[in-house]
Amino acid sequence: MMNNWKHLLAAALFWAVSLSGVGIASAGSASFAIVDEAVANPWSFSLSDYTYLIPDGRNYTQPTFTADRGRFHFEARYNYEALSTGSVWLGCNFSAGDELTLEVTPMIGGVFGDTRGVAPGLELTLDWKKLSFYSETEYVIDSANQSDNFLYTWLELTYKPWDWLRAGLVAQRSRLQGSSLDVERGILVGLTWKKVEFITCVFFPGSEQPTVALGVSVSY
Repeated sequence: MMNNWKHLLAAALFWAVSLSGVGIASAGSASFAIVDEAVANPWSFSLSDYTYLIPDGRNYTQPTFTADRGRFHFEARYNYEALSTGSVWLGCNFSAGDELTLEVTPMIGGVFGDTRGVAPGLELTLDWKKLSFYSETEYVIDSANQSDNFLYTWLELTYKPWDWLRAGLVAQRSRLQGSSLDVERGILVGLTWKKVEFITCVFFPGSEQPTVALGVSVSY
């Protein structure tokens, strides 16, 4: 089983690099090809970190780093699938539409730490005017025990009246919150200043002990 996963990850790496738009040129034209490619498809990066405040539980942070160039997508997460657990992802970016835009990134990831395994995943963004729907979903295949396989989902539906403000609904299905509920629902507010966004998510709003996630995201 582990050998199959290694082959799957190796194939995913080849697949992602092949579609990333990074060409291989002959020695005589290599420098020009690299310059042209860098101009046409520059790198973009993002770094985010959420601090989860858990009532009667263990608070923790959840950082995520992404790097994109053309169709190539790389992502690294910590404390996402489980506490004291990291994951590394490779994927391909696809987009379509004009007024109604769709962006889809299928991915394959390796999970390591307290939880170990492999995970296919999908990130999706659908934008229409000032409305935006975003989701990230993965299915973790646990290498130690198949009964621990799990589906993780994060969903956002937000409205952006101004460039510096967005607000809406958020939901997640996770084993991290220490709740008996599989799906946690809440509200989200994001404030943007230049390339930095400050995000507040409140799960179980109106309850005596809501779960709060405070996030900051930088894109460059």
